Amino acid sequence: MNAWRVAVAALACLLLSGCLVTFKDPIPANEAAPMPLLGDWERQDEWGERQYLSISRSGSNVYKARAWLDGEEGLKEVDEYGFTVAHHGRRWYVSAGLPKRLGANFAIAGFELTANNELVIYNLDVERILQEMQGGTLQGQPVETSEGEAVLVTSPLDQVFGYLDDQANADVFVEVARYQRSSEQ
Repeated sequence: MNAWRVAVAALACLLLSGCLVTFKDPIPANEAAPMPLLGDWERQDEWGERQYLSISRSGSNVYKARAWLDGEEGLKEVDEYGFTVAHHGRRWYVSAGLPKRLGANFAIAGFELTANNELVIYNLDVERILQEMQGGTLQGQPVETSEGEAVLVTSPLDQVFGYLDDQANADVFVEVARYQRSSEQ
């Protein structure tokens, strides 16, 4: 089990079947995250391993996520990612920088905090984004990374958020992780 996969899924990171939507620009650090986002989260993944996510403030409107898993072989490597957030309409978004092997751009994902004290993370559907590029709604190109197929969106963030905020495009979001507040403090 690769700890990198845990961190990327945890943030939004955002891989779905090895595919990733990336952006040239990050979300600017103009907005504070909702306070309930901060703290410790956990979930059990598809292989029965416990995944943990700890989110804390790391600067003015900049946050840090530490992700790790606890499988049959014991505690795995801890990965750490810095990120920013934005709130548009009814949606929250998170943006994290990616390593060189994934193109060194930025990933953007959606998240929500439910009434049941869950953190739900959504990835962007690569196939749907490719269709929108072919139709001219968004600009960008497919790219290959060491981890598989990816898409680089080059449209300005205002245009991207206009597209993502439209309720008609709600199906572009795919749930990739659902965490509960950790009982181990």
